Amino acid sequence: MKKIDGHLHLVRSLAGFNGKGSLTALGNGRAIWDNDQTVIKLLPDGWGDDTFTAESALKVLAANEVAKAVLLQGSLYGFQNYYSYQAVKKYPDHFIGAFSVDPFSEFYMQIVKRHVEKLGFRAMKFEISQGGGMTGYHVTTPFRLDTDPRIGRIFHYLSDYPGFVVTVDYGDYSQTSYQPEAIVNLAKMYPQLDFVVCHLSFPNADHLDRLQNALEQWQPYHNIYTDIAAIQDIEGETAEPFARCQKDVTLAKQVLGAKRIIWGSDAPWSATFNSYHSLATWLERTTIFTPGELADVMYNNANRIYFKKAAIAAVKLANEG
Repeated sequence: MKKIDGHLHLVRSLAGFNGKGSLTALGNGRAIWDNDQTVIKLLPDGWGDDTFTAESALKVLAANEVAKAVLLQGSLYGFQNYYSYQAVKKYPDHFIGAFSVDPFSEFYMQIVKRHVEKLGFRAMKFEISQGGGMTGYHVTTPFRLDTDPRIGRIFHYLSDYPGFVVTVDYGDYSQTSYQPEAIVNLAKMYPQLDFVVCHLSFPNADHLDRLQNALEQWQPYHNIYTDIAAIQDIEGETAEPFARCQKDVTLAKQVLGAKRIIWGSDAPWSATFNSYHSLATWLERTTIFTPGELADVMYNNANRIYFKKAAIAAVKLANEG
């Protein structure tokens, strides 16, 4: 089966930063945050000591028969924008990328324009979750994606690029960053843009009504999609058949349909809890999707949304070395 990993992270220079402070590499795939003594295993054995390069990623993908990957940014690793650009330019048949920016930095619009106009990105990631993203280090200035004037400037600019993809990680319901209704408002305001919500809105199989509420808000807007990356981590499942995850994905199919769900791994960190092979194949061992639907979830949807002809053309034209 053809597969695209719709949610993968590269790590050229580990520079994690969120509400816990900075993340320091300790070697052997381990790292530690500033705020306590807990050591996390960030990279699976054999993937890299304190980096996860494009070349290492290609080996993992090939070993698991995954043809391509979408490179997203995450505060856990630190934004790897320029390295993602380099990886996409070097391996255009295998990677497409999204960049990230802190909209509260002084030169944020200059950063946005450079990545779109010079580096050829046609996707952007808003890593705003309180637990792991921007809200965690902007705790005194809560913001919404659909009403903040600085973020509005970004969307006004992106609206000149029909088909541009905006990917959002807003954390779980307990965080001030949780805003599924903002995605609806944005989808209405910018119908020519595509929106992908990461991690299936952070589901909890014991509270499916909350997930259903978010999904039903999105259902009428066909430019809203969701990826199902890292839902195993979120549900606390470390062994198949991932029964809780099956409940979550089944509900997503019922409300949104299979053409609006994108498989992704959220590796490398997620592959320290479950093997990448398991993450890449578990849906094949369920009865949630028909073969045609599974092909959409595992490949066609990500290919259609992220690997648009305009996005590939922009990558080819990008010329900043």
